[in-house]
Amino acid sequence: METNTTKNRFAFGVVVMLFFMWGFVTVLNDILIPHLKGVFSLTHFQSMLVQTAFFGAFFIISIIYFAISVLRGDPIAKIGYKNGIIIGLTIGGIGCALFYPAAEYKSYPFFLGALFVLASGVTVLQIAANPYVAILGSPDTAASRLNLSQGFNSLGTTLAPIIGAYLIFQGKFEGADSVKLPYLGLAAAWWALAAIIWFIKLPSFASEKIERQAVALRYPHLILGMIAIFVYVGAEVAIGSIIIQYLGLENIANMGEKTAGKYLAFYWGGAMIGRFLGAISLSKMQNTVKQTGLMILVALAAFFTIYLIAGISIIDGKIITQIPFSEVWPFLGFMVLNFMAFMWGKGSSGQTLMIFASIVIVLLSISISTDGKLAMWTIIAIGLFNSIMWSNIFTLAIDGLGKYTSQGSSLLVMMILGGAIVPPLQGKMADLPQIGIQDSFAIVIFCYIYLVFYGMKGSQIGKSKLPKQDGSEQPTIRAGH
Repeated sequence: METNTTKNRFAFGVVVMLFFMWGFVTVLNDILIPHLKGVFSLTHFQSMLVQTAFFGAFFIISIIYFAISVLRGDPIAKIGYKNGIIIGLTIGGIGCALFYPAAEYKSYPFFLGALFVLASGVTVLQIAANPYVAILGSPDTAASRLNLSQGFNSLGTTLAPIIGAYLIFQGKFEGADSVKLPYLGLAAAWWALAAIIWFIKLPSFASEKIERQAVALRYPHLILGMIAIFVYVGAEVAIGSIIIQYLGLENIANMGEKTAGKYLAFYWGGAMIGRFLGAISLSKMQNTVKQTGLMILVALAAFFTIYLIAGISIIDGKIITQIPFSEVWPFLGFMVLNFMAFMWGKGSSGQTLMIFASIVIVLLSISISTDGKLAMWTIIAIGLFNSIMWSNIFTLAIDGLGKYTSQGSSLLVMMILGGAIVPPLQGKMADLPQIGIQDSFAIVIFCYIYLVFYGMKGSQIGKSKLPKQDGSEQPTIRAGH
C-alpha cells in the first residue's frame, strides 16, 4: 500500500509539471499579441486572432474528441492516460517548433497555425491529465489534488509574462525573429518531458467508457454552466490579452511593453493567490483560527514571491528594483478584499461565485470611468477574483450528473471556446475611435453579469428534477485550465 502511495505521489509530481507548462504557454499569448501587433502592423481585432487560433483549437479538438467518445467510447480509456499525455506533449512541442518557420517566412497566418497546433496539444493534455490527477489517490482528496495542480498552473501564468517579456522584448533579435529561440526552447522542453514520461513508470488505471449518447445535455444546470464557462474564460482571457496595451495608454500608466508585462504578472499571480486561498477556504479544516492564519500566511508568501520575481531584477550582477514596493501596495488592499469575499462566501460554491463576479463588475466599472493608478489597479486586481471561478462553475455544473459526469466535463471543456470569441470582440470595440481600449471593457461586464446569475440561481435550475442514477455513477471530476 505504501509503495502505491509513493508511486502516486511521484506521478502527481510529474503531472503537476504539465499544469505549469500549459499555463505558461497560454499566457505567453498576452506577450505575443502586442509584439505581433507591432511586427505586422495589426489592428486590435487582428492581433486578438492569436486567442481565436489558440482557444479555437480547444473547441475543435474537444468536439472531435466528444464525437468519438459518443460513437466509439472514450479514446483515452483505450490508449491510457500515459500515452494520452505523451501525445499531447508531442503535438504541443511541434506547435512551438513551428514558430521558427513562421518567423522565417514572416507570416502572421503561419503564426496563427502554429498556435492552433500548440493549443491542440494542450487540449489533449487537459483531457488526459485532469482525470488522471483526480484518480491518483483517494476520491476524498481528489479536489485537493486538483486545486493544488491549478495553483501550479497559475504559477506558470504568473511567470510567463515576466520571462516572456524579457526574452521577446529584450532579446538579441528583433521583429518576428525574436520569438525563434524562446519557442524552440519550449519545444525542446515539451519533447524532453514527453521522453521522461515515456521512460518512467506511471500508475495505470482502468477507466470506464463514456456513455454513447449525449444524455448530459438533458440537464439544464449543465447547459447554463457551459455558457458560464464560455463567458468566464472569454472574459479572463480578454482582460489579460489587452492589459499591456491598456497600461500603455497615457491616461492610465503610459508604460512600455516590458514594464507592463511585469504588472501583467500581478493579474495572473492574483489568480494563483486566489486559487491557493480557495483550496484552504473550501477545505475541511476544523480549526477556524488555524485556517485563517494559514490563508494569510500563504497569501503574503505568494504576494512577495510575485513581487520579487516581477519587481526585482539582477543586471550585471547588481540587484535592480524596477518596481518600487510603494507602487504595488494597492494590490495588498485588494488581497484583503479578496480574503473578506472568501469569508462572505461561507464555503458555498454558488454564493462565492456570485460575490466574486459582483466585485469584478464594480472593479471594471471603476476602471472604465477613472484614470491613472485607480484604473490600473482595479483591472489588475480582477485576477484575484477570477481565481476560483473555473473550479466553482465546474463543480456546480456537474453536480448530480452521476454516471454522466465525464460526458458533462467534456462538454464544459469545449466551452473554453469563449477565449477564442470574446477577446476579438473586445479588440473590435477597441479599434472603434468612439470607444477605444478603456471603454471596450464594457463587453466584459456583461460576461460577469451572467456569472452573478449562474452563481445565484442558474446553477440550481433543474436540479430538483434530476433523475435517479442506477448506481454506476462516476466520481466527480473537476478540470483546470
